Amino acid sequence: MPISENVKLGHKVQIFQPTLVNLYGCTIGDDTKIGAFVEIQKNALIGARCKISSHTFVCEGVEISDEVFIGHGVMFTNDLYPRATNTDGGLQTEADWKVEPTYVKRGASIGSNATIVAGVTIGEGALVGAGAVVTKDVRPYAVVAGVPARVVGDTREMKKT
Repeated sequence: MPISENVKLGHKVQIFQPTLVNLYGCTIGDDTKIGAFVEIQKNALIGARCKISSHTFVCEGVEISDEVFIGHGVMFTNDLYPRATNTDGGLQTEADWKVEPTYVKRGASIGSNATIVAGVTIGEGALVGAGAVVTKDVRPYAVVAGVPARVVGDTREMKKT
């Protein structure tokens, strides 16, 4: 699994096992850390001082702001109506579907094994619980959990350790 020549790596990016990632056509911000078995596709943007944990998939159309934590095995999607073929039975190409952009705002955290459905915005400082399926926008500082994800708290009210 390669790090393609067309990847834009910021200053002091740490990729702990560069032979075990697949990065192509993406931009990674300064001081970001990327774990093993991560794929980041073309046109995805990762901000500065982020942590992208192992086994995570960041697809085209995802924009992650600065200081975001992404847990292990997080999956992003970018197509609300995925299909392998067109109505005539021919295989779809890039021209046959539209990338739905997804945004993760500054300081948000996404727990392990969460799934983020295309087209949502996760607000600044929000927390997505492990295993949640996010199908709608998450307001800033909300804590969401469950399938589908629902608001269960506010990060500003959480005890800091």
